[in-house]
Amino acid sequence: MKKALVLHGGWPWHYPTEVAEFTVENLLEDFDVECFDDLSILESNRLHEFDIIIPIWTQDELSVFQEQSLVKAIERGLGMACWHGIADAFRNSKPFKMVMGGQFIAHPGDFIEYEVSFPKQDPLTEGLSSFKVFSEQYYLHTDPNNDVIATTMVDGDDLTWVKGGTMPVAWKRQWGKGRVFFHSLGHSTAELEIPEVLELTRRGINWAKR
Repeated sequence: MKKALVLHGGWPWHYPTEVAEFTVENLLEDFDVECFDDLSILESNRLHEFDIIIPIWTQDELSVFQEQSLVKAIERGLGMACWHGIADAFRNSKPFKMVMGGQFIAHPGDFIEYEVSFPKQDPLTEGLSSFKVFSEQYYLHTDPNNDVIATTMVDGDDLTWVKGGTMPVAWKRQWGKGRVFFHSLGHSTAELEIPEVLELTRRGINWAKR
C-alpha cells in the first residue's frame, strides 16, 4: 500500500483540519496515511518513507532545513499533490515556489462565480465537463513549463485591464524524479465535494504518487 503524508495547518480560514479530515476520508482510501499539523516532520529524515505529500497549508514560513529537506525529497521521487491555499504558503521559499510552479497574487472581486474549463485532452481530465463555481478566482503567477490542464477566464473585478485573460486553474509538472500536481480550487470541503473537483483531485493524487 502506498503511503501518504498529510500536512495541515497555517491560516485557519482555509479550514486546514477539516480539509485534511475530508482528504483522508474521501481521497486517500487506498493509502496508508499519516497526518501532522507541525512542519517539524519535514526535519525528521522520514520523507523517503512516503510516496506522496499533501500539504494543506496557507501562509507561514519554512526554515532553511525544512525547505531543503522537502525540495530534495521531491527531486528524489516524492510526489506532491496540493491545492488552493498552498499557493500562498511559504512565501520566503523561492525553491518551494519553483517546485510547485506558481504563486498566489490576488483574488480580485473576492468571491465570484466563474467557469472552470478543460482546454485539452489529458488522462487527468478525461470525461470531465466545464463547470461553474462560486469561490475565490485565483490570479496566479505561474511557470511557463507547467502542463496546464484546467483554466478560467479572469474576471478581474475593478482591475479591468486584466479582464478576459486565461488563467491556469490546474497543472501538473515534473521536478527531478518527483511529480507535482496543483489546482487552485478547494477553499472549503464543500468546494472539494463538487464532483469535477473531487475527481480531478483524486486523479491528481494518484498521478503524482511515487
